[in-house]
Amino acid sequence: MSTDSQDEIFLGQREHMVRYQIERRGVETPNVLEAMRAVPRHLFVPPDQQEFAYSDGAMRIGHGQTISQPYIVALMTDLLKLSGGEKVLEVGTGSGYQAAVLAQIAKEVHSIERHAPLSDNAYQVFDELNIGNIHLHVGDGTLGLSDQAPFQGIMVTAAAPKVPKALLNQLDQGGRLVLPVGRRFSQVLEVWQRVGAKYEQETLTAVAFVPLIGEEGWPEGKGDRSFF
Repeated sequence: MSTDSQDEIFLGQREHMVRYQIERRGVETPNVLEAMRAVPRHLFVPPDQQEFAYSDGAMRIGHGQTISQPYIVALMTDLLKLSGGEKVLEVGTGSGYQAAVLAQIAKEVHSIERHAPLSDNAYQVFDELNIGNIHLHVGDGTLGLSDQAPFQGIMVTAAAPKVPKALLNQLDQGGRLVLPVGRRFSQVLEVWQRVGAKYEQETLTAVAFVPLIGEEGWPEGKGDRSFF
């Protein structure tokens, strides 16, 4: 099969993903749908799994990590309520797919990953796609990036036992933090918004993510692996 034919197949699969996995589940924000259509998800999964890249589920990417289900990526992006021009922090680069989606909307994305090989792989894909507004960091994502704060949006793509205070402190006024909180089979998505000196918090749908390891997360070797 020629490269052009394969790209056409993936383009059709991506459109099907947006229409039937995302729009039909209630995500209708135009800039989020445009971002999901724009990013070639198959480039962010292992080559031997590319035929499954647009399936309705998470996929393993090595180092005990996963690339999230497309709907969850779209939902969490939607919950940040980005309009463009924002500086966003992502905790948990993983494959780089979520950061690439965020970069279609936000002005600047900073993404932190514990596993240097995953960060390196993500960099290669960003370079191939000519995405230049993502800055990658290797370290403890639970501590955020105080030297880059404040952020208008923060997304955590791993499950925390409770919301890290360091991340709350790095939210700009009106900024939103989206993250899963809990343990295996009992996590929920939470949205925190900074309003003055306080934070408004909302609890949404049940989810299951890999554990957030770090000083303000789970200790090394603890927590449970899961699926999104």
